[in-house]
Amino acid sequence: MTSLLDNVFNGLALGAVYALVALGFVIIFKASGVMNFAHGSLLLLGGYLTAVLHDDLGFAGALAVSVLVTAAVAGAMDRFLLQRGGPDPHTAHVQTIVTIGVDILILTDLSRRIGGDLLSLGDPWGDSVSGLGPVTVADSRIAAIVVSAVVIAGVFALFRYTSWGLSLRAAAEDVEAASLMGVRLVRVRMPAWCLAGALAALAAVFLAAFPAPGLERTTGQIALKAFPAAILGGMASPPGALAGSLLIGMTEALVAGYQSELHVLGEGFGDVAPYAVMVLVLLVRPTGLFGGKAAVRV
Repeated sequence: MTSLLDNVFNGLALGAVYALVALGFVIIFKASGVMNFAHGSLLLLGGYLTAVLHDDLGFAGALAVSVLVTAAVAGAMDRFLLQRGGPDPHTAHVQTIVTIGVDILILTDLSRRIGGDLLSLGDPWGDSVSGLGPVTVADSRIAAIVVSAVVIAGVFALFRYTSWGLSLRAAAEDVEAASLMGVRLVRVRMPAWCLAGALAALAAVFLAAFPAPGLERTTGQIALKAFPAAILGGMASPPGALAGSLLIGMTEALVAGYQSELHVLGEGFGDVAPYAVMVLVLLVRPTGLFGGKAAVRV
């Protein structure tokens, strides 16, 4: 029973962090219709900046700078590269391909800088643990759940109670109608990209914290595990991204916790389990858990 509770708590912590990344995918897709395949390299950039700056600025200062810089890089990438021809939703597929090239450029440079090192982000939790009843939990996991819950609640409040959130929801529903009603797509898109970049930089802290060994050049690939979460929930649904992330995080933790009982599926099944769950769900609901059928006028 203790092992089950431990796996469940780890799954919640992983799901909470994946939700930060998956929300980035969804926000960008809602604002621009672009699948941002550079999201993993933005996550790695945020973690790298925190790692190299925390000795001079302290953890809080380094995290603040990394969040701001990563948000600025994401916003600049959209404004000065993807929107060179204007924020035309009909070219979203081309812009998606461009993000692959940007991902390769950023990832190559960061991989060169990090090399084979494991970088510490200087987080205040270290390797400390706390007891919650019969379960011993890393403090970094507790912090991941608490911080992610607060940040996600703030993001949902932005969607619900601000004019930008209203404009974003209107643009996601019908770009042309929103534009005719005075919504400036540029002012909707760039803040969305900045917010997604900031969320990625924050997620990097918890993905590299204990019990992970630290930040390495492959850490950005973890963002790919949040991609099935976004697909599961429906790419245009922030609540779906949250639900999908919790499902993916729980699946990964349970498969890792019971790997010995699942050895018949292969030693590396834990790495593909998120994608297996995605395929199974999409077989039943092709639009995702919270996705709706699009109305097409003929």
